[in-house]
Amino acid sequence: MWDRQIPELTKQWRVFRFDLPGHGGAPAYPAGSVSELATRLLATLEGLGVQRFGYAGCALGGAVGIELALRHPERLASLALIAASPRFGTADEFRQRGVIVRTNGLDPIARSAPERWFTGGFAAAQPAITEWAVQMVRTTDPGCYIASCEALASFDVRPELGRVGVPTLVLVGSDDQVTGPAEARTLVAGIPDARLAVVPGASHLVPVEQPGAVTDLLVRHFSTAWQPVFETSTGQNALPAAALKPVLSPAPPQPPQTGPVAEIAPLAVPPQAQGRPDPYDAGIKVRREVLGDAHVDRALAQADEFSGDFQEFITRYAWGEIWDRPGLDRRTRSCVTLTALVAGGHLDELAFHTRAALRNGLTPGEIKEVLLQAAVYCGVPAANSAFKVAQQVIREETTPQE
Repeated sequence: MWDRQIPELTKQWRVFRFDLPGHGGAPAYPAGSVSELATRLLATLEGLGVQRFGYAGCALGGAVGIELALRHPERLASLALIAASPRFGTADEFRQRGVIVRTNGLDPIARSAPERWFTGGFAAAQPAITEWAVQMVRTTDPGCYIASCEALASFDVRPELGRVGVPTLVLVGSDDQVTGPAEARTLVAGIPDARLAVVPGASHLVPVEQPGAVTDLLVRHFSTAWQPVFETSTGQNALPAAALKPVLSPAPPQPPQTGPVAEIAPLAVPPQAQGRPDPYDAGIKVRREVLGDAHVDRALAQADEFSGDFQEFITRYAWGEIWDRPGLDRRTRSCVTLTALVAGGHLDELAFHTRAALRNGLTPGEIKEVLLQAAVYCGVPAANSAFKVAQQVIREETTPQE
């Protein structure tokens, strides 16, 4: 994506490029959060001897840049956010994309990539680049693609933008339908030291579609907007210009004790407060992740004085106490839940828990096996009704949107 920026950038700076896990032939070690991607990147840079740097990222790469600025400000000297947003769509949209990939593979997503990423005129005039975009998605590791969707689903830094303390260029294509000028203006309004650049005639992958304009903006930004170091002992050193493409380090089975090997440091866990914490906050988080924001918002909006206590009850105890327990993973809990609902004949609940099972990683084939198992132990009539409900849900959830 950055090929046409590299010659100009390397005249002044040492440039490192990286592929996301499982993308572009990189090793397929899925990272399910933006925080984990940022941690892996920092570990890789430390292994290469890079302590402080300017950063440019597009789309999910931009989310990584914001994460770096918020969690590791001492490492970042300047930031360029391209086609980025403090929140990318909704969590439901990205988890739905994961369901489609598990069921149909990456081909439907790949075929629709050009219309999301390029203007129509560019796609028609540049068939080779358009085909590159399709093949790039098609050859991505599916598990890593789904993990990237999960990372974007859980990314929302809107309340924290005011803490981004490095000079920031926010760059967006005028015709970007994915993260367009509105999202860019949200970033600029929230980040104290941010400037906006709108590139005309470009869509989402603006570095590819308008490479010259992006190169000029990056050179100008990194030449003039560079935050002084936090400590006088860590001055900026001129580095030889060379373009390298390191591989992000996979998570090691345990933290290495010594040596310069890139590693993922475990996140510090704050000590628990005295007493038993209220499980409501954990419950609402798990409930949203499993059932989706739309379902939970609808249920909470419909609650009134009569049913509100029940909504709190199931959030706190079903989702905060049981679904959040570490003893079973969510796939297994979905299997158990589907079976119990078939046994009880609870078809309304079966419908949204079938959706939840798909979101939790079960494939339609695995859901079929659960229902077949239930037919033996819960009865054929119950399973017959369950198959009708699940079949309809699976059709709705796994049909790629045109």
